[in-house]
Amino acid sequence: QLTIHLWKHNEILTELENGIKNSRKLETFCRDFELQKVCYLPLNTFLLRPLHRLMHYKQIMERLCKHYPPSHVDFRDSREAFYGFVYLAALAEITEMVAQLHGNMIKMENFQKLHELKKDLIGIDNLVIPGREFIRLGSLSKLSGKGLQQRMFFLFNDILLYTSRGLTASNQFKVHGHLPLYGMTIEDSEEEWGVPHCLTLRGQQQSIIVAASTRAEIDKWIEDIQMAIDLADKSSDPAPELLASSPPDNKSPDETTVDQESEDDLSASRTSLERQSPHRGNTTVHVCWHRNTSVSMIDFSIAVENQLSGNLLRKFKNSNGWQKLWVVFTNFCMFFYKSHQDNHPLASLPLLGYSLTIPSESENIHKDYVFKLHFKSHVYYFRAESEYTFER
Repeated sequence: QLTIHLWKHNEILTELENGIKNSRKLETFCRDFELQKVCYLPLNTFLLRPLHRLMHYKQIMERLCKHYPPSHVDFRDSREAFYGFVYLAALAEITEMVAQLHGNMIKMENFQKLHELKKDLIGIDNLVIPGREFIRLGSLSKLSGKGLQQRMFFLFNDILLYTSRGLTASNQFKVHGHLPLYGMTIEDSEEEWGVPHCLTLRGQQQSIIVAASTRAEIDKWIEDIQMAIDLADKSSDPAPELLASSPPDNKSPDETTVDQESEDDLSASRTSLERQSPHRGNTTVHVCWHRNTSVSMIDFSIAVENQLSGNLLRKFKNSNGWQKLWVVFTNFCMFFYKSHQDNHPLASLPLLGYSLTIPSESENIHKDYVFKLHFKSHVYYFRAESEYTFER
């Protein structure tokens, strides 16, 4: 019975989006709800939770079965043996359900991601079309007449979008140009332009030169763009023309003139992550912009499988005391609550770009089960209450 309901889950998402598109009242209601503190993630993400829960149940049953194999000493107890066989039967059933719904889940996550990106972008009206699949988004530098300028790039299976510099006054990114992937080639351009981690994306009608902050980052983009090009070429069907809600910039990227930006774009580019309005500042797009990194659809899928919640003790770099908090880790972000009974987080910490290490002796932590999260000058220590929680 549950499987039948979950099979129809995509119909719920589709009907909701159609309703929002056709009803000003419903659009306002959903937008106002997403502005509330309780809605700390995009609304559609919460609507996918029943499917995500199924994967989490599978993981729980796998851990139980691993802890209680038939050779376990407790199996001498008939009651424990009964529980063990129940766990195995439940795992088999849940595994079958997850396998049946896997394809449907991938389609719904892509559908949700396209609609989420649509809210972060302006200057494009037909981002969500049948057959379009999201692959990667992130920050790259685009070479122009004034040198390298940071832009946001969005890679799909048929097209690559890039934005103007910075955020607009509405806290969105403005689409500045696009390159169809059909017939595109990638060329290493480090020696030609003297820029590290640089490449030329040469389309059938125009080309652009981009660079990443690190070799690892540009390698991720090269791998995903080449994969998308191969898929587009195999389809033998050029991407549909994008409908711009404002006049697009059709200048050849080989020109040495500087891209034109609005005053909103320029002023917004100086806005920091900390000053973003609460409901927008922690979206993945904004975090990638401020941390100068990228994230792929595969990363999103892995993140869905690795959600955690529980008590942790937090300590700042320059403080002595530990504060006990209820922490929810989801969507590449840690959300902090005073207790598990609170209905909205007190604060959040986006983790894209952060490094995870164990404190050194020189840091004088002197506690067990402590891990360290750090990004540039930002340092946080977290302490688990048990070895099991620490390992998780």
